[in-house]
Amino acid sequence: MPLKNPKKVPGIPKSRVKSIIQIKESTPRAKESEIEYTCLVYFYNNKQKQEQQYCVRLETMKNFSMLNYEISVKFKKDKNSIDISILGLNTKTTYLNEPGPASCELLFSSLYGEHTINVIKQDGSLNSALFNFNVFKKEIELVKEFLPDKKNNRKFCNFDVARDRFTYSTKGV
Repeated sequence: MPLKNPKKVPGIPKSRVKSIIQIKESTPRAKESEIEYTCLVYFYNNKQKQEQQYCVRLETMKNFSMLNYEISVKFKKDKNSIDISILGLNTKTTYLNEPGPASCELLFSSLYGEHTINVIKQDGSLNSALFNFNVFKKEIELVKEFLPDKKNNRKFCNFDVARDRFTYSTKGV
């Protein structure tokens, strides 16, 4: 008696992957506020693409000494907002261990005017900041840092403009 030939390959069940919108709308558990991340924004000269870009760098406040970690994120850019969802930490494959924070860099090339940067944790906590980008004056300004109205929302991220990390292209903009 021959085995029955399947017409299609059985699928592997997918894990529960939430979209950024679902995470943004979820309600976090009540916890104490603890600053875990820093979000730095600065100008970045991308030498590979030969282009002036904006860099949004997310760093942990804790330093790691045994392994090098990077922050795994998923992001979505709308017209005037950037949503960054923190997924977790991954180890970097390097031969040399350097003590320091886990980090992630996101590069954007066309930001002008006021943009809201939202940092979202997996439990639904949301921290936001309003930045004013002006490439012609070569300045980035932190207008305000705020917590959106949400039940059990807590502060876990600081926002800042990293003026000491600015790199400019030698070409005209």
